[in-house]
Parts: sequence; C-alpha cells; structure tokens
Amino acid sequence: MRCFDDLFAISAERKGGADALKAQLTKPSSAAALAQIPEDRWLAQFTKGVFQAGFNWKVIEAKWDGFEEAFHGFDIDRCAFMHDEDMDSLMSNTAIVRNGPKIRTVLENAHFIQSLRDEGGAGHVLGGWASTDYVNQLEFMKKGGSRIGGATGQYSLRFLGKDSFILSRDVVARLIAEGVVDKQPTSKGAMKKVQEAFNIWMDQSGRSLTEISRVLAMSV
Repeated sequence: MRCFDDLFAISAERKGGADALKAQLTKPSSAAALAQIPEDRWLAQFTKGVFQAGFNWKVIEAKWDGFEEAFHGFDIDRCAFMHDEDMDSLMSNTAIVRNGPKIRTVLENAHFIQSLRDEGGAGHVLGGWASTDYVNQLEFMKKGGSRIGGATGQYSLRFLGKDSFILSRDVVARLIAEGVVDKQPTSKGAMKKVQEAFNIWMDQSGRSLTEISRVLAMSV
C-alpha cells in the first residue's frame, strides 16, 4: 500500500497539478456544526438517499418539494406515528415516488432517530462519531435504521457534511490497486481493512476521510 503522498501525487498529475487538486477537496463540517442539524434534516437526507438508490437522482430532486409536503417537513414524531391510512394516502400521492417499501423507511428511520434522543440526538450521535470508527457507524445505522447502512448511508452522511468515505467504483478500484481489498468490500472483515487503510492515510496526511476519499477517486 502506497503512502498518501504518493497517491496525492498520482491524483495531482491527473488533475492538472497539486493546486488544482486541492481546489477540488472539501473539508467536512465540525462535530459542533453537525450537532446543530435538526432531526428533520437527518430524516430528510436519509429519505432522499433511500429514494435515489437505484433511481434517477434528477427525478427525486424535481419531486423533492412534494416529498417535503407529503411527509410534513419530515417532522420526526409525525413520521414515526404514521398509520395504515397515511400509507394508503402516500401510495396515491403523485407528488412523490410511490414505492411502498421505500415510503415505509420514513417511518422506520423516524423511529431510529427517536431512539437516539436519550444519547443526545442524531446530530450529537451521528455527527460526533469518530472518523477512525466510521465503518462501525455505518454498521450502527444499518442495524438501527432502514436501508441506510451501505452506499445510501455513505452518501447521506457526505451530503450532511459528516466526515466520510464513499466506496464508489473509483475509490474501490484504488483500494484494490493498493492491495487493501480484492473486490468491492461488503464483509465486516473487508470493511475493517478499508478503515485501517484510511486511518493510516489520515495519520500520514492530517487530512479527513472526506478529502482522502476524493483523492483516491481522482487517482483512477
């Protein structure tokens, strides 16, 4: 496995130099800033991620105002107590994408977010999770939430500003090239190896998971 400086140099050469590469890197939000994100915005982003999975993202974006209205601004307690009648109404609402299993994730993820209140709330728990333990955060979200533990969780956390890596095709290709894994990591063992590699690169560079992930993506 090459050191981070070598990987940065590969990406910089591909992107027109170190300054050009640095201009494309963004830093994650601080834990303090993430702690201030209201519960409804966590649920909204999880829901957007769930509906975008396997679907045209532009369609979901175009309908998003309809989603906000249909789910009452993603008010946690209202979404957590949706009844069968509410589900029936949503399934006939043309302002949203009428996918029953995905609609139900709103209810289930509202319950998940409610469960975090005793620990300080979603912003504190999910926003303050250590970057060096990111794979366990994804596992925690997978077990506690609905459809938010894999790529959907990775993208959702990134869009919310949480320090994160995204196992995109290009990132995985670089991880394979560096001998970290031999295929798309899905098992706990493979994910542990990915976390260990990122932790080493964080120590070497002083950069965040978010920045390192972007550098790896642009090295392919």
